Amino acid sequence: MLVDTIVAISTPIGEGAIGIIRMSGPEAFHIIDQIFVSPTHTPLKNRVLTYGHIIEDHQVIDEVMVVKMHAPSTYTCEDVVEINCHGGIIPLREILSRIQRKGARMAERGEFTQRAFLNGRIDLTQAESVMDLISAKTKKGFDIALNQLEGHLSKRVKQARMDMMALMAFIEVGIDYPEEDIEDISYEEISDRLSQVEVFLSGLLENAENGRILREGLKTAIVGKPNVGKSSLMNALLKDARAIVTEIAGTTRDLIEEFMNIGGIPIKLVDTAGIRDTEDVVEKIGVERSKIAFNEADLIIFMLNAAEALSEEDLLIMDLVKDKHAIVIVNKTDLEQKIDYSKIEMLLHDKRIIRTSIERDTGISDVEKAISEMVLTQQVGVSENEIISNSRHIHLLEAALKNVKDAKKATQTRLPYDFIEVDIKDAILNLGKITGESVESDLLNSIFSNFCLGK
Repeated sequence: MLVDTIVAISTPIGEGAIGIIRMSGPEAFHIIDQIFVSPTHTPLKNRVLTYGHIIEDHQVIDEVMVVKMHAPSTYTCEDVVEINCHGGIIPLREILSRIQRKGARMAERGEFTQRAFLNGRIDLTQAESVMDLISAKTKKGFDIALNQLEGHLSKRVKQARMDMMALMAFIEVGIDYPEEDIEDISYEEISDRLSQVEVFLSGLLENAENGRILREGLKTAIVGKPNVGKSSLMNALLKDARAIVTEIAGTTRDLIEEFMNIGGIPIKLVDTAGIRDTEDVVEKIGVERSKIAFNEADLIIFMLNAAEALSEEDLLIMDLVKDKHAIVIVNKTDLEQKIDYSKIEMLLHDKRIIRTSIERDTGISDVEKAISEMVLTQQVGVSENEIISNSRHIHLLEAALKNVKDAKKATQTRLPYDFIEVDIKDAILNLGKITGESVESDLLNSIFSNFCLGK
């Protein structure tokens, strides 16, 4: 159990009906007894919300409701006090300062959840899922995080790790006690056990990219040469004037990113600078960033101007788009048609082509429907059963899978058991890093520093 007592504001700073201050640690009850007075002067009871006042020098600071919760049945497994006060900046800060003067220190980012981990209430995957719950952009993303918070991923990873540890124990007996009358585990049996773990890890990773999409959003880049209507399309999809729109080519100089929701999948729309050769230094930087966004995108919305013949710039982008998941938008169909549709269909024969006039608000629903269909038919889709969404978990699972494959290869070539054991130990280490059973303090600090204060 940690020896110091921490405190933080757990609700967003600003004006609101209620603000919550959370305190955890061995001195939490002692501190609240010094600063809280109820009208009836009855002592605070475990898990009972009590009305009263926070005072200093017999002066009322604020009217509050207070609850104390006894360890270990709390979020941190420590004594915890929560103070519900008025939600303005002044009362929250005044009460926080009062508590600090009584001996509590300001909590670091994520320190309450870190204490829950260090005190054994949750493992590292569950701790990380807390932040995923808070930052979830859709119901599906929330459900994945909730699934991990309940420990489903942890149980599966821990079982795989235990299987590897059991296998290593058999191998070590043969290495350390060769003179004993103990039946050696055969290469075939080692290979069979490794195959079982390999299948399991491969199954977890099978839809990992879909999990990343649910967590981070489907990166959708709107690309095309300048002045084809990219910013107008983004505004139309968002139903908000997010991007600046003018008749001047090259208005968008940098990436503009916003989220929308289609079928429960977060769509991260990226409005890019028009891709063209330019001598403008600022626009050139924007074009380079557009190319990066293009390469990183899960889905491309490629826009063309129906009122212009296909240019070299259009053809260049077409060549880039042909091997990507993409939707082709031919915009400005309200104007005189000069574009060669047959050439578009020939060069991008496998792409969905939609004609729009954003100026007249036609075709926008078709674009939304096309994105939805591509997501829900899993052309760039998401499995309902996906549970791996954290990039750190994905990286470690990939590393563990490689360790298992290397160990399996060593058994097939009949290398000494010592060589096989090295790869198995590495797999155990990587799986332990997922749940926190083998993780460095620097990594822990890095993970919890991404949390918000008071969580």
